[in-house]
Amino acid sequence: MENQPEAGIRSRAGRAINDLVVAELFLVQATIESASALGDSISGLRQHLAADDAAEQPREEFSAFLKRTREELLEPYSTRFKFFRELVKDQEAA
Repeated sequence: MENQPEAGIRSRAGRAINDLVVAELFLVQATIESASALGDSISGLRQHLAADDAAEQPREEFSAFLKRTREELLEPYSTRFKFFRELVKDQEAA
């Protein structure tokens, strides 16, 4: 029969392992989504660089394009990190 401190340690270790697995799954999802956004951004960059300066349609400023790209690449990670922190916080409260 386990004593109380050992059972508590096992319980905390189990929660930590579960949290690690969930965090890794979120990381994989974010990486896939970010890679997709990177591919879209590379296509957009090609179009941006190949666009004719005399085109009738105004182009997005390059600095604005880079800023938007940065936000699109980071968003999957920040969203999932926030969700994971809320999940862990809710588990600790329960």
